Amino acid sequence: MALPGHVRIVEVGPRDGLQNESAMVATAAKIELVDRLSATGLQTVEATSFVSPKWVPQLADAAEVFAGIHRRDGVAYPVLVPNLQGYERARAVGAEEVAVFTAASEAFNRRNTNAGIDESLERFAPVLERAQADGVKVRGYVSTVLGCPYQGEVPLADVVRVARALHAMGCYEVSLGDTIGVGTPAKARAMLRAVAADVPMPALAIHFHDTYGQALANVLACLDDGVTVVDAAVSGTGGCPYAKGASGNLATEDLVYMLHGLGVATGVDLDALVDTGAWLSGILGRDTGSRVTRARAG
Repeated sequence: MALPGHVRIVEVGPRDGLQNESAMVATAAKIELVDRLSATGLQTVEATSFVSPKWVPQLADAAEVFAGIHRRDGVAYPVLVPNLQGYERARAVGAEEVAVFTAASEAFNRRNTNAGIDESLERFAPVLERAQADGVKVRGYVSTVLGCPYQGEVPLADVVRVARALHAMGCYEVSLGDTIGVGTPAKARAMLRAVAADVPMPALAIHFHDTYGQALANVLACLDDGVTVVDAAVSGTGGCPYAKGASGNLATEDLVYMLHGLGVATGVDLDALVDTGAWLSGILGRDTGSRVTRARAG
């Protein structure tokens, strides 16, 4: 296999993970989570989301969390913003990198954001313009790249179109997300190849949920094709509130274990990461979603 020498992991647990957890987490615990994660050697820790508290009550304390974390040199702390208002709230507390999100599925987009794909892209235009003027980096998310809970199959042409649009608008990186975790390695690779024909591979990241237990296999297939950025969530937190049966994200601990076993560097201290995942599971009051952590505890 043609594996990369190094993979940058984008830790999404404090945002994508927690926003879909039913147990409310105290602000102090969220701050500690981000600080613990950034001490493990992770280069990117998505800290929170500045969406409306009405839609995501779990992250209503976004400003307090971001203001409270200890920002380490060499670590990026992107935050999710849905529109210009969210961007301004994020900037008010010192955010230096933001992320915007849309879907490759028209049906999912309308259910999730009350807007079509083109409408959501139009909403981002002023965010990208302001960010460029402010010198703020913007990451783009494309969800439902391998399937949608409402429309089923999602045409590859739609995934490519949306990813291409985000990149053209100024997103330095576009994360391709299997939101409901239905993808398999061959489909994941085909999707990545289709997008990479229009968007440079160094500007692409992958984001797999583990609903059917395929996330690590999907990552491996995509690494072989040249991707070097992978999203994951500590303890396998998260899921998708709009997708029946969708389990959490790929656990960061399991991803790191596999990559290190393959000789791929991450810069992450696996022991510290496992300790953080176990601690978070205690906060959430449920078993960890990481097989590595469960194995070590046993």
